[in-house]
Amino acid sequence: MRAPGALLLLSGLFFAVPAAATEGGSMWPDTPDARLELEALVATLDARLLSHPSATLTLEGWCLDHGLAPVAHVVARRVPGAMRAPSAGQRRELAVGAEEEVAYRRVELACGGRVLSVADNWYVPARLTPAMNGLLARTDTAFGHVVADLHFTRRTLESTRLFAPLPDGWERDGLPPAGAGTIAIPAAILRHRALLYRQDGVPFSEVVETYTGAMLDFPPPPLK
Repeated sequence: MRAPGALLLLSGLFFAVPAAATEGGSMWPDTPDARLELEALVATLDARLLSHPSATLTLEGWCLDHGLAPVAHVVARRVPGAMRAPSAGQRRELAVGAEEEVAYRRVELACGGRVLSVADNWYVPARLTPAMNGLLARTDTAFGHVVADLHFTRRTLESTRLFAPLPDGWERDGLPPAGAGTIAIPAAILRHRALLYRQDGVPFSEVVETYTGAMLDFPPPPLK
């Protein structure tokens, strides 16, 4: 049975992770080596996401590396009816006035049948091309693919680990003993908040990306 969707709190706003995102965990035995492997995987994923301007391309690389789908192509599934106005703080970060339009888009980014991330995106239409705005308004194309021609850069504002396979102090106290069954991987394992900038240094988007347990939904390597 799938667990209910998680509710995550960020800057006073709740971000729901759908129950369908909870796909990982059943293949990972609760052993010290498996927990150490998961710790390394989460750290590697976090580092990749923080070092690359496009989360979409990073997800496609991860999907390919770990065989999460026959074709490693990420698609965006728009969440209908989602609407969230930008806060005053977000307007300051985007350098827009109180009257300037800021659009909002919420999507689930999926590779094959797995939802790998849920992205909340506030963007400034006036800072994109008409063609880009048309794609964002009419299609489910992933944001990173739509704005790729901007050759944008990314500045991370917040990075939060939501899943800790190993307890605090394990490097001092040693690995935990083996448990019964498998390791429970939560619906959400990482969350990032970032600003995207055009080449001229102008910010055009703020994103909150919540990465799901489905990122770890692949068989573990041979473990002791």
